[in-house]
Amino acid sequence: MAPGPITAATLAAGTRSRHAGVLIALGHLVVELPLILLLVAGIGKFLESSGTRVGIGLAGGAFLLLMGGQLLLSLRATDNAPASSTQRRPFWSGVVLTAANPYFLLWWATVGLTMAGQAMEFGLLVLGLFALVHWLCDLIWLEVLSLVGFKGTEAFGQRSQRIVSAVCGVLLLGFGLKFVWDAGVTIAG
Repeated sequence: MAPGPITAATLAAGTRSRHAGVLIALGHLVVELPLILLLVAGIGKFLESSGTRVGIGLAGGAFLLLMGGQLLLSLRATDNAPASSTQRRPFWSGVVLTAANPYFLLWWATVGLTMAGQAMEFGLLVLGLFALVHWLCDLIWLEVLSLVGFKGTEAFGQRSQRIVSAVCGVLLLGFGLKFVWDAGVTIAG
């Protein structure tokens, strides 16, 4: 639930689609569920390596810069222009923003791995329950965010939609720069 690229993308997508949060959460699940299974199988150390973090940070940062740029450029177009990729394809935004977020992967390689390991001590059923409850929390949060984006546009009109989209575009650019910067610091360090 920490603010990040998925938060910004969900708010932006919510301005056009009331249930964008569900689609983004499903995209997030497509990456997260196999990751949980891989972690309990022993891949955690790979995700902690600096080379992996640098690669994910550079790829994720580039993608976020692209998404933020597209979102901001879409604001210059007329109202009849197509929506940005964040607004047009929320499922794929969920997939890519999850997979390309080095902080998401680092969290799962540390805190998440510990929690999943503790759940696994009680068996596959408890691990499955842990994964389900975790994803339901993501689903509820993202659906609330898309509702906020949608209702905000409905209540305040197109001008508010453009403001929310502009803020989200700038945030996506900021997160992209942060990912690239952190990858560069890791390389230099």
